[in-house]
Amino acid sequence: MDPHSEQAKPSSKWHIGIPISKMLASALAVGRVILRQKSGRDDEALIGPAALLKACGNLVEHQGEASGLALAEQILCAYEALTFAEKGEFFSGLAENFLIDSASVAAAASHYQKETSAASANRLRKALEPRCNRLFRRLNQVPDATGRLVKLRGDLLQHEGIHPQLKQVDEDLKRLLLIWFNLGFLSLRRISWDSPASTLEKLIEYEAVHEIRGWGDLRSRLKEDRRLFAYFHPAMPDDPIIFVQVALRDGGSHAIGPLVQEDRLLEDTAKSNTATFYSISNCHKGLRGISFGNFLIKQVASELRSEFPHLTRFETLSPIPGFRGWVSASLKENATHTLPAPIWDRLRTYLEDIDDDFDANPLAQDTLLPLCAHYLTHEKKGQQPIDPVARFHLGNGALLDKIHWRGDESKRGKELSFGVMVNYVYEPEEIENRHEAFFSEGRIAASSAVKDMADSLMGQSG
Repeated sequence: MDPHSEQAKPSSKWHIGIPISKMLASALAVGRVILRQKSGRDDEALIGPAALLKACGNLVEHQGEASGLALAEQILCAYEALTFAEKGEFFSGLAENFLIDSASVAAAASHYQKETSAASANRLRKALEPRCNRLFRRLNQVPDATGRLVKLRGDLLQHEGIHPQLKQVDEDLKRLLLIWFNLGFLSLRRISWDSPASTLEKLIEYEAVHEIRGWGDLRSRLKEDRRLFAYFHPAMPDDPIIFVQVALRDGGSHAIGPLVQEDRLLEDTAKSNTATFYSISNCHKGLRGISFGNFLIKQVASELRSEFPHLTRFETLSPIPGFRGWVSASLKENATHTLPAPIWDRLRTYLEDIDDDFDANPLAQDTLLPLCAHYLTHEKKGQQPIDPVARFHLGNGALLDKIHWRGDESKRGKELSFGVMVNYVYEPEEIENRHEAFFSEGRIAASSAVKDMADSLMGQSG
């Protein structure tokens, strides 16, 4: 028989190419009918935290697949209709009733000690799983639920700051998100002006480091001498998870202004020898604590090396978000520092009088740059730098290379770091060794210029 003939083609009833999304939508439609029949109402509204928590309890124990999907959908919609205060009540209810049942764990553990069988081990394992884990997994079966649960965790983090007892609920949800957002599920895409408008709009909304001032600014950042890459998750296909902006230049960068200037002269990428990563933005509060940036930088560097083999330097132009806050807290004796008393007493005289016109003072640069070098290389919490951006890049295996005065002259830049910015350099042949030394020994990889700058402060005792 001719394999291309009509008779050779399989019957459509055996065709297995039906998208899972279509199957879920069909099951969801059936489930809605089943729920309406059970309730005797056209709409089983879940109004208020108490009714929502009861429905969550039902979902955890629910057996039917289709009706379970419909119930999960109702729960998500009802949660999203809650006020801020009501969401706090809902989270408190999860903390009170949806964590581990200690009595069940004790009984299962006792049974396992008496009978070490596979069945008793499974019973113990089930008892150790918080009920909220099963709840979140059941909710995540609803189409498009993953992004909604990410937003839910963003809400949860806001309430956790007010109600610390919610921390365990957050830990349980975070563990699930770590699995769902495994790097193996993510795809790297280059974003261009031809990308979907919905994605481009999100970049403007999510940019967290250097504000994108509308469509003209965004278009400038997507021109041929710039690159923007983002990670995407299959459950959120048009919503970036994290993105990085890169400038291709002939020589390194020491200030952010020229990099984000809309009417700049375009660089000739054929002559570019440096890729400057000047902004990395995490897009979702609900993914806080789930790290993607370290792999993003390394993967983008690999992509750029393939496109531009002549690139020899991969650097960042990074903020120092904790610097000015540390100085202010140290002056108020609300933070510790490792500076000897004579040096700190001399610095205090100048720092107490500092104001927003500090960069016009000729003493400012000579005082603040060595202090910043000291802050980045010596001030630690445990073995790691107290500055979060330094901790991130140095932990990735980068080298603290240069510190720049008046790197960010925006109002926010001055508020965070007196306008000081730094270059971290990623050298492929050294990344892994520096990463290991950072975490095993607390060693901070810094250039001789930065070390000398920090040492110059220590030598100014009089």
